[in-house]
Amino acid sequence: MPQLAKRIGRAKPSAIMQVADKAKKLKAEGRDIISFSIGVPNFLPGSHVYEAAREALAKDSGQYGSNRGADALLDAFLKHMEGIGLTGYTRANCSTGIGAKHILYNLAEALLDEGDAIAFAIPYWTSYMDIAEIVNAKIDLLPCPPEQDYKLTPAQLDAALAKKPRVFLFNNPSNPTGMVYTKDEISALADVIAKHPDTWIITDDIYNRMVFDGVGYHNFVQARPELRDRVIFVDSLSKTYGMPGWRVGFMAGPEVVANAVTTMNSNHITNLPEIVVAASVAALSGPQDVPEEKCREFQAKRDQVMAVMESIPNLVCPRPQGAFYVFPDVSAYYGKSHDGKVIGNDIDLCNALLDSKGVACVPGSAFGEPRSLRISYTCPTPQLAPGLERIREFFNEMQ
Repeated sequence: MPQLAKRIGRAKPSAIMQVADKAKKLKAEGRDIISFSIGVPNFLPGSHVYEAAREALAKDSGQYGSNRGADALLDAFLKHMEGIGLTGYTRANCSTGIGAKHILYNLAEALLDEGDAIAFAIPYWTSYMDIAEIVNAKIDLLPCPPEQDYKLTPAQLDAALAKKPRVFLFNNPSNPTGMVYTKDEISALADVIAKHPDTWIITDDIYNRMVFDGVGYHNFVQARPELRDRVIFVDSLSKTYGMPGWRVGFMAGPEVVANAVTTMNSNHITNLPEIVVAASVAALSGPQDVPEEKCREFQAKRDQVMAVMESIPNLVCPRPQGAFYVFPDVSAYYGKSHDGKVIGNDIDLCNALLDSKGVACVPGSAFGEPRSLRISYTCPTPQLAPGLERIREFFNEMQ
């Protein structure tokens, strides 16, 4: 029979979804499961978003929309960007997609030929590796262990960019670690980027409104305005507005890149649905009380999670300042056993934690760091304390 394309052999199912699916299966079987696995914000947008969607549905034109994105949506996004200090962009610098993941895939297709190099830090969001492999790019991984707070250093970046990769992909705040780069750290990295003019820079910063402790969000373009010609900013409604299922992503950058992404859209999605556009405009332009309240709530949850992490002996967990993840180094427990099962690695540990305590976490190896695991603390608030107590009990029971 005919064969599938080679790129399908390079495509892998999401490791995060595999854990989430196992947790769902156990829950359907009657197990008491608390999931810290999937990065779903677990809140809904304000009522004005739904009202805008209902109004749009009542007036639905049934027509095709813009490949780039409706003018009202682009304008709302531009105003949103101005709110985080990214100014001077126009509609021509922007494009939209079916979520940030779709934008990143379009960018990979637009910027990378087969065999071109892309560089990004470890730990990384799982889809970075998957997308790079599908487009058959050469991948340069930059290890950022817990000993350096999971953050990239200027020296590391300098060495990586000296190899002239076609793309450097940067994530701030980070999934899976929740770490946030300070203004000074962004400035130092921007100074390095300015020395290497042959590389496109993608900043996947979809958690930019979910930053704690007053540290603020900062971007390379703010530190070095001359980088505007090759920095591509990626954003999404999913996390900030509790709208992951609506699938709306954005990019802003050089006009030539925005045009390329728009051309890609014309060949596979055509446009975002009219009702989704109306809801998205309302989310970006309407009252911001829900995302602001949830940011405060997540900061409080972060504090609650970190109190437990810090109480577990020999567990190392740099303190995150954004998103809704912690990423503890649990490798001190490898070689120990729980309920007679030897814990050899992160996968063994996560399986044992799920089987014995009903708590689902994602092994760190899914993010390129097998010493760690990811805890997403977006579960309903009443489940958080019991889930954390189960984790504490699990580690205390290790022998």
